[in-house]
Amino acid sequence: MKKIAVIGAGTMGNGIAHVFAQSGFEVNLIDISKNALDKSIKTIENNLDRLLSKDKITTEIKQQTLNNLNTFTSLKDGVKLTDLVVEAATENIDLKLKIFKDLDQFAPQETILATNTSSISITKIAAATNRPDRVIGMHFMNPVPIMKLVEIIRGYSTSDTVTETIMALSEKLGKIPVEVNDYPGFIANRILMPMLNEAIYSLYEGVAGVYEIDTVMKLGMAHPMGPLQLADFIGLDVCLSILKVLHDGFGNPKYAPCPLLVNMVTAGKLGVKSGEGFYDYTESRKAEKISNQFL
Repeated sequence: MKKIAVIGAGTMGNGIAHVFAQSGFEVNLIDISKNALDKSIKTIENNLDRLLSKDKITTEIKQQTLNNLNTFTSLKDGVKLTDLVVEAATENIDLKLKIFKDLDQFAPQETILATNTSSISITKIAAATNRPDRVIGMHFMNPVPIMKLVEIIRGYSTSDTVTETIMALSEKLGKIPVEVNDYPGFIANRILMPMLNEAIYSLYEGVAGVYEIDTVMKLGMAHPMGPLQLADFIGLDVCLSILKVLHDGFGNPKYAPCPLLVNMVTAGKLGVKSGEGFYDYTESRKAEKISNQFL
């Protein structure tokens, strides 16, 4: 593989593009918004500068990474002659199905189509194409340049060859791939989201406050970040969306989102991205500072 397309210039998209470009691949970053693309390239450059200041990369690696990046507002133009497309658009099933239907039309027939979805069925996404054997999940963790795990999700029809190719490719990125099967929430979010939801229920029911809940989990269970802070970092709207997928997929009330989470999302309190969630990020705890704390 030499040429990679990444769809979506948000937090995950720019992180995935960054990792591929730094690993020597030619990357086409695609988004309908030119402003989003410009912001994404600036974010990648800033993150490279941060790595450079810590002697984790050289000036030559920084420049080569930036040289490997191209931007497109046209999906059709951006996926031409690509070996792999990684979709990292908003976690919305209708949008993803539309994107994959278009990808099936525009990308070369041999191109592997991957999605960074954190919970939506790979099998359902693959069914929107005429190449379900070449559709797979690549669930990167945030922040992508730092986190080692890539959850590789096989759809019902994903071929052994495609799975082996993506596992090997992930290792070339310096990641540790883990293969899982296609069930709601996969492994990462099937385990993580109920824990976050239970932490929110503990706050909702007055068992303890935000600081106390997070401190217990950080100091008592050696978590680097408390569950409520982590929920803010992920995005409360994303947490709610994933819990709904789990609840719908399994029909088990244990996955039902806490009413407090529902109300906060309805009120626009989404965490770091909106400036306020369980914590306030509008003043001393700027969203950018929180987002880049690992870099």
